[in-house]
Amino acid sequence: MEKPGDAQYEVAHGVDSLSTIDPAAERRLLRKIDLHMVPIVWLMFLFSNLDRSNIGNAYSGGMQKDLNMTSNQYSVALLVFFIGYCLAEVPSNMLLSRLRPSVYLPAIMFVWGAVAVGLAGCRSYEALAGVRAVLGIAESGFSPGVIFLLSSWYRKNELARRFCFYWTGSPASGAVGGLLAGAVIKRLDGSAGLEGWRWLFIIEGIATCLAGVAAFFVLPDFPMNTKWLSDEEKTLSLQRLQADNLGSGGGHMPEDVGHLRSLKAAFADWRTYIFIFLYTMCTGALTITYFIPTLVASLGYTGSAIQYMTVPIYGVCIVLILVVCFHSDLRQERAFHLAACGLVAAVCFAAIMGTTKHVPQYVLLCFAAAGIWCSIPLILVWVSNVITWPAEKRAIAQAATNAAGNMASIYGAFLWPSSDAPRYLAGFGTTLAFLVLMAGVAVLAKYLFRRYPYPQIQSAAPVPARVV
Repeated sequence: MEKPGDAQYEVAHGVDSLSTIDPAAERRLLRKIDLHMVPIVWLMFLFSNLDRSNIGNAYSGGMQKDLNMTSNQYSVALLVFFIGYCLAEVPSNMLLSRLRPSVYLPAIMFVWGAVAVGLAGCRSYEALAGVRAVLGIAESGFSPGVIFLLSSWYRKNELARRFCFYWTGSPASGAVGGLLAGAVIKRLDGSAGLEGWRWLFIIEGIATCLAGVAAFFVLPDFPMNTKWLSDEEKTLSLQRLQADNLGSGGGHMPEDVGHLRSLKAAFADWRTYIFIFLYTMCTGALTITYFIPTLVASLGYTGSAIQYMTVPIYGVCIVLILVVCFHSDLRQERAFHLAACGLVAAVCFAAIMGTTKHVPQYVLLCFAAAGIWCSIPLILVWVSNVITWPAEKRAIAQAATNAAGNMASIYGAFLWPSSDAPRYLAGFGTTLAFLVLMAGVAVLAKYLFRRYPYPQIQSAAPVPARVV
């Protein structure tokens, strides 16, 4: 039975969250959440990206020759990952909204790590494609699950900074992957009768399994069922969410409406489709990341130098992600930041197409890739800022955006055939078009979201201005 003083009672009965929040207590709580949440999800995301993208380093490090693969077969091996990945995301997030993230997310991480080790045993292109398909299904619940978990803890003006730090795990994995691939492929080639690229899959897959075990002991659940929070901290956590008109997972909020209604609500909301379009354009452009080693090779680099020369590209991405997302939170604005990132990347790609000099192409590629990488967290945080409740509807909208957007990776995998080397004009031109469309729709979305605001929870306290 709910009673005054209980966290659920206060949220359900509209306690004025803004007036009862103690700033000092909130700062202490936020530090506690940050320490338990941000480092571990960053580490998990780094391994997630390593295990899905290390195929690029393996391909340029000997796998192409050993498995006698064509560029089209490599593209197919990339795209089959995203078929299962996209189809399983929405059901996974629907489950996560009712389960314990501290168990669910580490469990799927351990499974995909084991599958990643299995890539080392592939003796044919067909086997490689099959294992990649299973890997996509195994990884499908992680990224949308983390997005939902973060949005169940942080207020709108806090989310982009945390999410951008999390998202730096993607380019960081590229940098780490490049350094690791260069060392492993060169030094372990022939050890125990295995090629160096096979050792790359084994080492990174085992490391992922170990990280999954560690995450089980560190990762929090939702505010109402996290054991290391006191009752007062749980109350404060839910007050913070209510103050921003946000729902939480775990079935503990009064706006909980059930699976079917949440599913219908998410797909009946026109805002969902705007975010799907934005993310589709962005992830279509992001397929360039799987071909960065190939593009670097086209600039004249060979051997392990290919892997090492990818590192500065990812370093630029990390720095600019932090700068752009922190500024976006500071200004409480998403659309113009997203449009600016898209246009900067588009201009860089246009310049790459207009020159044949390798040094300018390499520098431009650094900033073009950074523009794409900066756009991803802005879009995914924007979903949480706009579609705030019910919690399960937000989880479905986030997963649908991630899933449908990643469908672009299926056809995007064919944008960089080896027959287009060394200029790759079709790939760069298509990517440029994706980014210009994304920038234009982002500005239009800002107008539409202001013109047709999202409804607020009826009993909630006054809500700060929306982040658009």
